[in-house]
Amino acid sequence: MKKTCVNYKLLFLDILDKKYPEKKESCRNILKKQELSILDIIDLNRIIFGCIDQERSRFDQNHRSYNESSVFQILDYQKKHKLNNSELARHFKLSRHTVRKWKNRYQI
Repeated sequence: MKKTCVNYKLLFLDILDKKYPEKKESCRNILKKQELSILDIIDLNRIIFGCIDQERSRFDQNHRSYNESSVFQILDYQKKHKLNNSELARHFKLSRHTVRKWKNRYQI
């Protein structure tokens, strides 16, 4: 089976062009980057779609997946901002158990 990568930059540009042209300027700095990180994607999603209701948020959270580089970026964010596991979990809407599991797996 062939694994495909999603071109998030193109996807967000299409969404901005077709549905939210007024928000394009506020996303410009992030979209200028050569490659988007998972943190950039989360920021773009928040800027474009804003707050979502609790039911939708729960559904989205159940369908998120993180690759190894995303996990390292999130854990680096924790170090950079001096957050504990609970604060990091709240910020990224993760469980504390997930954060602890990542830290144990990657021995950070």
